[in-house]
Amino acid sequence: MIAKKEILEIREHLERAQNPLFYFDNDQDGLCSYLLLRRFYGKGNGVPVKTSPLGMEYIRRIDEFDPDYIFILDQPTVSNDFFEGVKKRNIPIVWIDHHETNKENIPTQVNYFNPIFSSKSSEPVTRICYEVTKKKEDLWILVAGCLADKYFPKEYKNFSEIYPDLSIDSEDPFKIFYSSEIGKISRMIGMGLKDRTGLVMKMIRFLLSVKTPYEVLEEKNENSSFHSRFNVINSKLKILTDKAKKDSSSRKILFFRYSGEISMSADIANKLSYDFPEKIIVVAFLKGARVNLSIRGKDVKKIVEKAMNGISLATYGGHNDAVGAQMNEDQLSEFEKNLEEALK
Repeated sequence: MIAKKEILEIREHLERAQNPLFYFDNDQDGLCSYLLLRRFYGKGNGVPVKTSPLGMEYIRRIDEFDPDYIFILDQPTVSNDFFEGVKKRNIPIVWIDHHETNKENIPTQVNYFNPIFSSKSSEPVTRICYEVTKKKEDLWILVAGCLADKYFPKEYKNFSEIYPDLSIDSEDPFKIFYSSEIGKISRMIGMGLKDRTGLVMKMIRFLLSVKTPYEVLEEKNENSSFHSRFNVINSKLKILTDKAKKDSSSRKILFFRYSGEISMSADIANKLSYDFPEKIIVVAFLKGARVNLSIRGKDVKKIVEKAMNGISLATYGGHNDAVGAQMNEDQLSEFEKNLEEALK
């Protein structure tokens, strides 16, 4: 966790801001971080970031909302062009993250907070934002955001006492994620983010207004599209994960390729990693010349680093046990071969 002094600094920035603009990563950790801050301080607008790095294509939202502060949540990389564009507009930036990065590349005008540098830990940004707000009514948002990042928050015991019917007796975050009602809420939020922009914003407005997690689970007019999207994507997810399991073998690596209209490689990789914890999981989403990969496994980042050797124009990043990567489709077979060699 970041130091108490840094938590106070974040609070001061939030209290100083009159019209903040929040850029958050397009996953549960990013959205739940935004929900915690926005529900507590009651001001500002949020923009989900679907690309990496956060680049100039998002600058127009600054001109649209005319913010006096910018907060970047759970975003691993930000382009220099974006920083320069904000600097020209003379707007302060607060960036809260938990990914590994080179601190020297962060401009001096950016107020940067990351537990990796203060305590060598990497708890989700949701966990940091809850430490900022400490709003008991939003305990369920903390748990939902952390579970999706395979992190067990210490407040789960308190949550279980308040919502015993939404929790299970476990300290395994992925077991809770896949086997409990609070886990279902977390999965619903993640799949809801894969919808059209208008429906994503409708879901976010709904989540900003609800009083309890039961309102999320109960289908009604305000969240019918949210529930419908979950049912559709969850059904597709089951079909794809079942197909991946059939393609699995005794190999240490489960390498699964798929295509379609919806990218859900991270969801597939997480479920396969839960079902096959001893394997290295690679899920490749084929759409166009470039391929997006979600890779899971114990200390897999070190293995990916070795396997990327010699593969030009490939990029990757993430955490020790969860990595995202991108490369050309014709490089996939070479990458798979390199992974086998790296494991040996």
